[in-house]
Amino acid sequence: MAAYVIAQIEVTDQAAYDEYRKGVQATIAAHGGRFLVRGGAVEVLEGDVIPKRVVVLEFPDADAALCWYRSPEYQPLLALRKRASLASLYVVEGA
Repeated sequence: MAAYVIAQIEVTDQAAYDEYRKGVQATIAAHGGRFLVRGGAVEVLEGDVIPKRVVVLEFPDADAALCWYRSPEYQPLLALRKRASLASLYVVEGA
């Protein structure tokens, strides 16, 4: 069953975040993932949360998503993203 990593991100250091973006796609692809949403305009239809940036990744399954997030090649990029932004990430199984 496909799984999705959904992220709500507020970039606090654009230069550092740009460095993160340069390297992250290869790590996602290495685990069978791909971007479905990478930024873009957000219109809130319900609720009080107004995300600055939304990213949705699709993986073959939850194990692949977790293996990507915990992988040695992603860890330096994760540390960079955490320095460059505030974020909430979720793994959700889909249909």
